[in-house]
Amino acid sequence: MSAAETSHLRHLAIRIVRRLHDAGYQALFAGGCVRDRLLGTPPHDYDIATDALPAQVQMLFEKTVPVGAQFGVILVVEQGVPFQVATFRTDGHYLDHRRPETVSFGGPKEDALRRDFTINGLFENPLENCVLDYVGGREDLRNRTLRCIGNPIERFEEDRLRILRAIRFATTLDFQIHPDTWQALDTHAHTLSEISVERIREELNRIFLSHRRVQGFDLLDRSGILKHLLPEIEALKGCEQPVEFHPEGDVFVHTRLMLSLLPPRVSLPLVLATLFHDIGKPGTARTDETGRIRFNAHEKLSAEMTVRIMKRLRYANMEIEATETMVRNHMAFKDVQNMRRSTLKRFLARSTFDDELELHRVDCLGSHGLLDNYEFLLTKREEFSNEPLLPPPLLTGADLIALDWKPGPQFKIVLEATHNAQLEGTLSSKEEAVSFALKMKNIGEMKNMGGEGFEPPTYWV
Repeated sequence: MSAAETSHLRHLAIRIVRRLHDAGYQALFAGGCVRDRLLGTPPHDYDIATDALPAQVQMLFEKTVPVGAQFGVILVVEQGVPFQVATFRTDGHYLDHRRPETVSFGGPKEDALRRDFTINGLFENPLENCVLDYVGGREDLRNRTLRCIGNPIERFEEDRLRILRAIRFATTLDFQIHPDTWQALDTHAHTLSEISVERIREELNRIFLSHRRVQGFDLLDRSGILKHLLPEIEALKGCEQPVEFHPEGDVFVHTRLMLSLLPPRVSLPLVLATLFHDIGKPGTARTDETGRIRFNAHEKLSAEMTVRIMKRLRYANMEIEATETMVRNHMAFKDVQNMRRSTLKRFLARSTFDDELELHRVDCLGSHGLLDNYEFLLTKREEFSNEPLLPPPLLTGADLIALDWKPGPQFKIVLEATHNAQLEGTLSSKEEAVSFALKMKNIGEMKNMGGEGFEPPTYWV
């Protein structure tokens, strides 16, 4: 978000506060936007807390959406931008470890005391340019400490997701978790199974997409959360690897090291593929007759396990497919310098290739350190950059039908072989492609194309 956009966002939020104030109500910025501004980070959204009741908020503004009126929450839309406006409240008992059974409306101090962490319990009056702190949040911001408001056990009992939110805030803000908060978090890590996997998934995504993802990974590990949520990664501990290829240590150490080598900004499938690319190793570990440890076809098992994990956490199909593709193909990079030109072009043309290449880079740097295949692919990508990697085929099924061919299994054989020859640079015109196909037809008629004993042409990869 640009400086102009953040300034405009704050301007709109102040307009809402001013309108509530002019109508006789108290109105304050609340929570994360106050925290971020005090940390010197432009807020990406603004929440507003007020003593106006939901119905009164709706009467003041032209466009509103009652997203949680029973909890005092109204969306106010200003110039197309939604702002959450919530009535100061005190929460009753939490029966489902997520939402209070009842709420009662009150003032800002009561509202602050019901929130999760001190750094999120701050208010700002933008009209008077002052901060209201009832929970010691400003001191914790100065000390870069994450601390629950009140009794941390009670805060985590109220909403189990706060356990993961603590890890997320400590990761993204680079804060230390207060010992009392950490002890309660550590004790209650196993209770995350009581909340929905969708909520868990979203917090994990935020942790792993942070540029401090290794810090988050370590906190998840130390707290035991990793063991409960992703036991497949916990199983990598102690899974030894051949020292000549993996001097860094076991598969868990290798995976953590790869996370640390990723660039700050990554796609979600890439960071998940980094986490999951070797989870099939414990299940495929074997020692051969020479005493060498082998993980034959571990990429296949890793891909299958990746799909199961991501379905368990209810990821979208597109995210599952992209991640699974990267995991399944990550061992193919060792063969790239021996690929035919056509195979290599198809390899580079995959939609996930850029992420796969980055996965390969950190896989190498996190183990033997050799980047010869990575550098080869960079060279080839540059070499092929002036032409489409996969140009439209010179020959189509319609062309074969025009040649009086009857549709059948031979269509796919001929079309693939012709396109491969085109990618190899052997064929450059439709006339050459037709001639090539006719030669294949003649060979096929003599050798019963597609049947036993058929010898494919040398261009067929």
